[in-house]
Amino acid sequence: VQLQASGGGLVQAGGSLRLSCAASGRTFSFYYIGWFRQAPGKEREFVAAIRWGGGSLYYADPVRGRFTISRDNAKSTVFLQMNSLKPEDTAVYYCAAERSGRTTAADDYDYWGQGTQVTVSS
Repeated sequence: VQLQASGGGLVQAGGSLRLSCAASGRTFSFYYIGWFRQAPGKEREFVAAIRWGGGSLYYADPVRGRFTISRDNAKSTVFLQMNSLKPEDTAVYYCAAERSGRTTAADDYDYWGQGTQVTVSS
């Protein structure tokens, strides 16, 4: 299994970015695909998750209403649309996949992408 995250960059506060996570390999084993982020000096935190087969979405409170997670199974890709970005959203964003039906704990995820930097300037 490989997960390739992309789409990060530098944006001003209030702006938008769209992250992509392209999956390859044994994607049929996925239950949830999640996005996590890690800012310097902080622990990795859950951002959003989507059920690979559809129907369930989860968001962390700090991003609910601003971020939208979606998927394109035909392309084996999950997206994170990030609107109204704030400086506190600055972090390396990782996509991850898990097989057990658990959504928010990083330790429950089995596969990780390499991360993409998001920097929001004030």
